[in-house]
Amino acid sequence: MPALQSSTAKKVIVHRYEREPVLGYVHPSSYLQPDFVEILLANGVLQRIPYLDIKQISFVKDFDSSKGQSEQRIFQSRPKLEGLWVRLDFRDGDFQEGVLANNLALSEATGFTVTPPNATGNTQRIFVPRTALSALTVLAVMGLKASKKPREKGSSGQQSLFGDEQPPAT
Repeated sequence: MPALQSSTAKKVIVHRYEREPVLGYVHPSSYLQPDFVEILLANGVLQRIPYLDIKQISFVKDFDSSKGQSEQRIFQSRPKLEGLWVRLDFRDGDFQEGVLANNLALSEATGFTVTPPNATGNTQRIFVPRTALSALTVLAVMGLKASKKPREKGSSGQQSLFGDEQPPAT
């Protein structure tokens, strides 16, 4: 069992179906195990929670969720982040929107990590196990706009095929 280092441990709130949330710390590179999540409780006990019991894991700035802005479940306007704008439908009928990385190398076999609509609030990221979902819908593919260089004044925007040379005088 790997020890969690406090310098890299992240604060999380594990929201469970029909149970109280669990507050603790996870090591970002090793908390996801094949059948469960490992979380270090404040009293130093390492707890293993099966994916079937977990609705979502919120990576938070502070355990007191009443601080700061209220948490949003949907985007008020089109997201500014690059990635997949998704709607997560939970098996209990609840839902959540977020932005999922558009990179298969970053996806986990056990679930999805999304950026919530209000990433400046207390919840910075959310991990949702696949077993918690009844559906995942891609609402849009969000990309960065291509930057356009401003044209120089007097430029037609086309390159000269033969250069600016004048034909020889006869």
